[in-house]
Amino acid sequence: MNHLILLFSLFLALAFADKESQKTNQNFSSNNVSHKRLKRDWIWNQMHIKEEIDTPLPHHVGKITSSVRNNNAKYIIEGEYANTIFKVEETSGDVYAFERLDREKKAEYELTALIIDRRNNQSLEPPSKFIIKVYDINDNVPVFVEKVFNGSVPEMSPVGTSVTKVTAVDADDPTVTGHATVTYQVIKGDEYFTVDDSGVISTTRADLDRENQSTYEIIVKAKDAPGSSGDSSTATVIITLTDINDNFPVFKHPSFHFKVPENISVGGEVGRVKVEDVDEPQHRNTKYSFVRGDYRDTFEIIANPFTNEGIIRPKKPLDFEKVAEYRFDIEATDPTVDLRYFKSSGSRSISTVTIEVTDVDEPPVFTKLPYEFKVRENDPEMRTLGSVWAYDPDAAKRKIRFIQRRASPNGDYIRVSDTGIIQLPKPLDREFSSSYNITVAAQEILEDGRLSDRESHAQVHVIVTDENDNAPELVYPEEPRVCENAAPGKVIIRISATDKDEISPRGFFKYSLATEDSNFSLVENYDNTANITVKYGQFNRELAKIHYLPVIISDNGDPELSSTNTLVISVCKCNEKGNFTFCEERAKQVGVSIQALVAIFICIFTIIVFFAVITLLILLRKRHKKDLSGLGRNVAEIHEQLVTYDEEGGGEMDTTSYDVSVLNSVRKNGVKPEAVPSPYAQVQKPPGNVTSGAGEMEMMIEVKKDEADNDRDLLPYDTLHIYGYEGAESIAESLSSLESGSSDSDIDYDFLNDWGPRFKMLAELYGSEPNEDFVY
Repeated sequence: MNHLILLFSLFLALAFADKESQKTNQNFSSNNVSHKRLKRDWIWNQMHIKEEIDTPLPHHVGKITSSVRNNNAKYIIEGEYANTIFKVEETSGDVYAFERLDREKKAEYELTALIIDRRNNQSLEPPSKFIIKVYDINDNVPVFVEKVFNGSVPEMSPVGTSVTKVTAVDADDPTVTGHATVTYQVIKGDEYFTVDDSGVISTTRADLDRENQSTYEIIVKAKDAPGSSGDSSTATVIITLTDINDNFPVFKHPSFHFKVPENISVGGEVGRVKVEDVDEPQHRNTKYSFVRGDYRDTFEIIANPFTNEGIIRPKKPLDFEKVAEYRFDIEATDPTVDLRYFKSSGSRSISTVTIEVTDVDEPPVFTKLPYEFKVRENDPEMRTLGSVWAYDPDAAKRKIRFIQRRASPNGDYIRVSDTGIIQLPKPLDREFSSSYNITVAAQEILEDGRLSDRESHAQVHVIVTDENDNAPELVYPEEPRVCENAAPGKVIIRISATDKDEISPRGFFKYSLATEDSNFSLVENYDNTANITVKYGQFNRELAKIHYLPVIISDNGDPELSSTNTLVISVCKCNEKGNFTFCEERAKQVGVSIQALVAIFICIFTIIVFFAVITLLILLRKRHKKDLSGLGRNVAEIHEQLVTYDEEGGGEMDTTSYDVSVLNSVRKNGVKPEAVPSPYAQVQKPPGNVTSGAGEMEMMIEVKKDEADNDRDLLPYDTLHIYGYEGAESIAESLSSLESGSSDSDIDYDFLNDWGPRFKMLAELYGSEPNEDFVY
């Protein structure tokens, strides 16, 4: 056929060439002056070539031809693959392929044809594009887009249920019949699944059970050229059966046994029963129920949503003394099982449960909770309200002792005896508290007399009923004031009352004035209030600026109580509009509470005791001064002891600055040295060589040291004796504390007695007594 096309193309080319030659001759003959170039056409056949030609290269593709008649004409081609894959014969225009072509790589090639003059390479015709098409041959095998496909389908699905789809691709030209048509076939697992020409895999059986086999691996083949053997490829398909709820739970054991103490709390866990459900967890919805046994009201079985276990819990308290063992049958079912696919595999799943209750030492049990008593307030005859009672629920039946634990309000208002009797030590006041609450504990008495550490509690409520024992009291929101020119009937203030007792249901408070002899009147409002109004009008502030109005209030109680309350009304100056312009300030009444009075009395008592102690100390001081005076006359030497640490003193050299003879003379004669007007000017130190008294002082010091060494009552460390008298020649008086209370001063303090009782104590302290001479 290619040869026919080539001959036809040559024939057309010759015809067009002859016609063009005639036109050219005519043009040149008719108009020799014209140099206009006429348009010529390219002439070539449609170019095609098959892929993968197995003949030797090069392969002839086609021929390009131009109508130009020029012996120097030359054909050339240009383009991406020109002069590489495709080449043209310069004179004839034949195009050849120098490589075997693959349509799957490139189906068309676009080139450009040119004709030029060999001599000057000038273009004789405009360039023209042409296309070389590659014909397809069936040279490719269908290829699966994936090596392994995955699919899933619910177990027990009907025949023909779609599972998944596989896809294979053929690279050949799909427009050529049979070249790219792919067909599929299951070559492994075809007893369970099948595949159609579109690649959809579906089930062929309705009894695919996940519990028997959960996954299937099949092999699918893809081939082209239907009806022929053709080339093919394969792929693996893994199909998973998804679970449906088609199995009932089964108990793992035919019976379960549990032990539980009798004091287990309601709702506590007794034990767990376990079942086995071959379905996946999301399809395990086990429900537990009682089959035989009369304990539905005692226990309940709740399924754990995570473990599918049945949790047994008590619905009410257990009692070993009443029931020591429980036995019942339970059944496990699943209400969500799809009965269309349910596989009947035996009888129901039933298991026997035995619960053994163990005994524990329980606290006493009160017979009644709570306890409530009523008592009338201020009833002196009511001493016993009633009693509480509890018993030992265990088999030992021990005796019970009752103890009060807490009370509200706090205080000794209610007592509980050991036997549980509720007593009142004194009458109760409802105004203090309308109810009294106590907590009573019950404990068992053990065999050795001790109390058990386990106890139970009961609340006891005592309600105090009201008795009319409080009179009403006046209440008014502000201080009442009235204008001096108030008109009759003017309302001064609205008053009301309060009562600590309960308000009588029979009526309101009654108000009245204690006297009618006043310029005020009282008007009842019949709503527990009353108005104080002006009776005659025109108050005289010159006569009275403040009026005291007694008001009587009664409460309609049983018995009826009343109180008289005084209203203090100020008469004020007012302007024309009735506004107060001036009112005298009344003296405020200051009330003192009982607590404040007690505090004041305690302070006064403390002050009295303080002054009594001061007085006693003064008397003891006076007596002590007298004792010191006598001691000064009889004792040859008075000294004081100074206890020091780590101090050795100056030794005997300390006595060289004093005239010891003067000290001895004073001690012997008992005469005080005369006072010198100016000791700093007149007293002179004795000379350093005076040693007349040094021997005696040394002897006295040795004697004192010996006494200190042999006295076992003294402290066990060295002491330094410093004597109170420093000698007549000293410029300083004695520093001894024994002389601090003497009356050697020249000042006379008797004038303090003339200053009144406030200075009496100072006069006694500093005043001199006659015939009192202190000698040191």
